[in-house]
Amino acid sequence: MPQMLAHALATAAVTLTALLTIPVAAHAADDAPTGTAAPDCVHHYADRRYTTVVNDCDSPVSVTVAYSDGRWAPCRTLAPRDTATFAGHGFDGTQVLGLDTCLPAAS
Repeated sequence: MPQMLAHALATAAVTLTALLTIPVAAHAADDAPTGTAAPDCVHHYADRRYTTVVNDCDSPVSVTVAYSDGRWAPCRTLAPRDTATFAGHGFDGTQVLGLDTCLPAAS
């Protein structure tokens, strides 16, 4: 019985990993950051769980979060005075380096 449980857990872990990595690979080309820093009127507040981004600009801005480990973050367009929540820096020593402008995915 313990062998069946271990096999079921291993299968579930492999399936979950596959399901979680497919969307990231599919979106990475669509939302590729341009590499330029976001304007100074866009602010972020990062902790381990969340990175909150606030657009204090007078026009819409498309931004993504740059992480020290190179992980991918979606491109989001924020209207003036709008906020968005991204993943935080985590528990593994990764840091939020800042915000980059990006091109939103075509609808």
